[in-house]
Amino acid sequence: MKNSQPIILVIDDEPQIRKFLRISLSTQGYAVLEAATGAEGLSQAALNAPDLVILDLGLPDLDGLVVLRELREWSQVPVLVLSVRASEAQKVQALDAGAHDYMTKPFGIQEFLARLRVLLRHSTGDSPRQTSVRSGPLTVDFVRRRVTLEQLDVSLTPKEYAVLAMLARHQGQVVTQQQLLNDIWGPSHRDDSHYLRVVVGHLRQKLKDDPANPVFIITASGVGYRLSED
Repeated sequence: MKNSQPIILVIDDEPQIRKFLRISLSTQGYAVLEAATGAEGLSQAALNAPDLVILDLGLPDLDGLVVLRELREWSQVPVLVLSVRASEAQKVQALDAGAHDYMTKPFGIQEFLARLRVLLRHSTGDSPRQTSVRSGPLTVDFVRRRVTLEQLDVSLTPKEYAVLAMLARHQGQVVTQQQLLNDIWGPSHRDDSHYLRVVVGHLRQKLKDDPANPVFIITASGVGYRLSED
């Protein structure tokens, strides 16, 4: 059973910051989990379903924005970014990637706790998204960024994985070409459908999916693609 205390996951590589937050949060009645790397943070988030994540951007293994985007592939947990990066562009980038709030270091603990309470109070309480999706013998594991076909690993490029993961997150639904291009290549490439066709072609090759009679990636002619349901 989940702890009755709100669970806060702190992902930060600075031991002194983690200690400070652990003491400050514990005295307020929160249960605190800690991770010093992005990979460890993603694992903790998947295993313990925290109520809120405090995320540093300057992590030793993964940039915090990468961690945030990967987390958003399977969870809508509130995220408060706590970083030394102070430019407006960096804040906007983090908020666009799925952060709910952003504070710069050094920070005042009372304001920090107030913002944390707001995020917890306004949290939707939605159940976490699936951490993996299956379509017959094909499995997409969002946490490990791993794709397997008949239990064998399939090696994909970042773009190939991003397209497949987006289709998997909307399994059974048509995802338009414009949605895929906008989210994966960026707004300036919304009309560059040839990029998408090339990646889908490579995906089908690697998944042994006959384009004339596809089993996994189904084309909605002139609209987009969908991943078949299990």
